Amino acid sequence: MSLRQIAAVALLTVASFTNADDKKGVEKAAEQAVYGSDTVAGCFSSIADMTLLTTNNFNSQGFCAPRCRDKGKPVGATYLKACYCGTKLPNSQSLLNDTKCNEPCPGYDPEACGGLNAYTVYNTGVQVQVAEADPDTTTSTTTAASSTSTTSTTATETPTTPVESQKPEEEDSGPKTNIVGIAVGVVAGVVVAAALAGGAFFYLRKKRNNEMEEEHRRNAAVNAFISGGKPPRSSGGVSIADSRMDPVMDRRMSNGSIADNQDYSRRILRVTNA
Repeated sequence: MSLRQIAAVALLTVASFTNADDKKGVEKAAEQAVYGSDTVAGCFSSIADMTLLTTNNFNSQGFCAPRCRDKGKPVGATYLKACYCGTKLPNSQSLLNDTKCNEPCPGYDPEACGGLNAYTVYNTGVQVQVAEADPDTTTSTTTAASSTSTTSTTATETPTTPVESQKPEEEDSGPKTNIVGIAVGVVAGVVVAAALAGGAFFYLRKKRNNEMEEEHRRNAAVNAFISGGKPPRSSGGVSIADSRMDPVMDRRMSNGSIADNQDYSRRILRVTNA
């Protein structure tokens, strides 16, 4: 082989590599989902329930999908610098041709990160079988992207419920009723406590009086026993003893008295043999 032929082959080889390097923003074909590894699910016009995770100047499949997997999200998507994560794949009705996703990824330009109203969607490998969003709930999201930022705007209509004017009054009546009930309960508790305290006071007082009377009777019995068995005299009268009921007492009272049948006016001298 001559030198010219060798030079021509070298130039063709360099040209082929140069043309290959010029290919940027090429969407990969959809791949079979693999557990624990991220794969391309396709190019879609919707991102279903996915929400924006972050924006980054080095966004790509290798940047976005692993971060969604770390968050436990089975689905991810890229659009230029924006990275989205979610739990459901977009419905198959929103699937586009791969050529619609033709924007080079900022972090790795041979790959495509979405396109005009298109998103590159990935299965992050959290689970192999991922449910699709319902057709009627799958909506397109318009994203305005620039070289520095990506903004996603979603308008949501919130229904309003009329508020009845009587509800505040009903709500106010509840606390008032509770306050009245509490006040009645407190008053009743005070009355019951006072009644119990009064009953206890009178019971203790009566018990004390009974004990004092019992002690007085015991002391009187002891005093009577010490004084000779005579019952104590009452303070308002004179005690008169009946000799017929107590002969001993009659003998005591007659000791030392003069006999009525003796005449003590004459002195009689009697002689006795000593």
